[in-house]
Amino acid sequence: MEKALEQQPSNCIKVVLFGPESTGKTTLSKALADHFGTLWVAEYAREYLQNKWDLEKKTCEPSDLLPIAVGQMQLENTIAAKTNELLFCDTNLLETKVYSESYYDGYCDPIIDYYAKINCYSLYFLCDIDVPWVADDLRDKPNERKKMFLTFERALQKQELPYVILSGSKSERLKNAVIHINELLTPKI
Repeated sequence: MEKALEQQPSNCIKVVLFGPESTGKTTLSKALADHFGTLWVAEYAREYLQNKWDLEKKTCEPSDLLPIAVGQMQLENTIAAKTNELLFCDTNLLETKVYSESYYDGYCDPIIDYYAKINCYSLYFLCDIDVPWVADDLRDKPNERKKMFLTFERALQKQELPYVILSGSKSERLKNAVIHINELLTPKI
C-alpha cells in the first residue's frame, strides 16, 4: 500500500493548485495546462466522493481517505509519465492531509501523513477565498472559508514549502500564475 502513495521519478516540474473548496483550483489547473500546452491531474477525491454520494447519499468518512490518496497518486504518476516539462496538479496528498485533520479531529492516516511530507513539488499556488462559494453535493463549509484558508496556509508554512497566494479574477489569477511558472521554466545561471 505504501508504494502506491510514492511519487514515481519524473523530470517534469510539478505545480500544485492548493486550498479550500470552491476557490477555483480546477478551473485554474485546466487554464494553466491549456496556456502551457501541457497536462494536468484532476482531483481524484471529487470523482470518488461524488460517486459515493450518488450511490449511497453518504459523505466522506475516514475509511475513504486512503483510497482517495492512492487514487490521487495513481493519477499523478500516470500523467507525469506522459509529460516531461510541466505538470499541474489539482490537489495532492497534502490537501488530503489538511482535510483529514480538519474533519477528523486532527487525525490523518500515518501513511498519508508521511507521503504528504516527502512527495515533492516545485511550487504551490494557494487559491484565495475572494471568489464566490459555489454549492454542490460535496462542498459543506461556506461559512468557514477564512478558517480553512488559514489552515491550508499553515500547512504550507509548517513544511516550509514554496507557495504563492493567487487572488482576484480568473484572468488575474492566471496572469499571476503564468509569471511564476515562467520563472520556474527560466534556466538559472
